[in-house]
Amino acid sequence: MSTIFKALSDPTRRQVLQHLQQGPLGAGELADLFDVSKPTMSAHFAVLVAAGLIEPEKQGRTITYRLKLSVLEDALLMFAQTFGLQVSRPETGKNNSSSKEKP
Repeated sequence: MSTIFKALSDPTRRQVLQHLQQGPLGAGELADLFDVSKPTMSAHFAVLVAAGLIEPEKQGRTITYRLKLSVLEDALLMFAQTFGLQVSRPETGKNNSSSKEKP
């Protein structure tokens, strides 16, 4: 969980995640949205990948990144539960045996 929050601690990385909410983007497209060098953006991408927040897909020389929102949701739920907050993920229609059980 600390890896995820370390990744989220940087405003540039948070902005990358915001851009990826709209859908997958190529590394070059993402880098062009920021006023930093491509090697700096590459380092940001590496931190986000290591945290499991984004997933790279390589096709030839092109890398496309997509957001892995479930990882972020899980981290936020665990963080909230650490402080005793009774929160849970909303039902999304996935196969969840606990939601199908009736008393």
